[in-house]
Amino acid sequence: MDNSIIVSRPSDNIKYRELHGLIRSLINNLVIGVNEGFSKELHLVGVGYSAESNSDFIILNLEYSHPIFFQKPDGINFELPNATTIIVKGIDKQLVGQVSAKIRDLRKPEPYKGKGVKYSDETIRRKAGKTLGVA
Repeated sequence: MDNSIIVSRPSDNIKYRELHGLIRSLINNLVIGVNEGFSKELHLVGVGYSAESNSDFIILNLEYSHPIFFQKPDGINFELPNATTIIVKGIDKQLVGQVSAKIRDLRKPEPYKGKGVKYSDETIRRKAGKTLGVA
């Protein structure tokens, strides 16, 4: 029992049961984060979309008139295997997800051409464009 953490609750009250599951999950994520770490992979889809790495930030070209400088938070590392892929790594699951969501919010994928920043496992539902109505 030296290598285990036991989470118990004082009663079977619904509030204690909810908090019991939350605390158990948070502790489990802390242990997994320290041992293995968490990562999310983002893809930049579109002509001219690219990312460059610097020591404290990444430079994103997302079809705006200016490049976007995204500051690296403490506890997060960025890996750029190529110019269109960003891997966000860290030991805090919540922070990895939050940073990934902030990067994605800079240019969400649009449904007509599929251009934008998307997660690697995300599928973009495509819409049909305008069609020429023949009467």
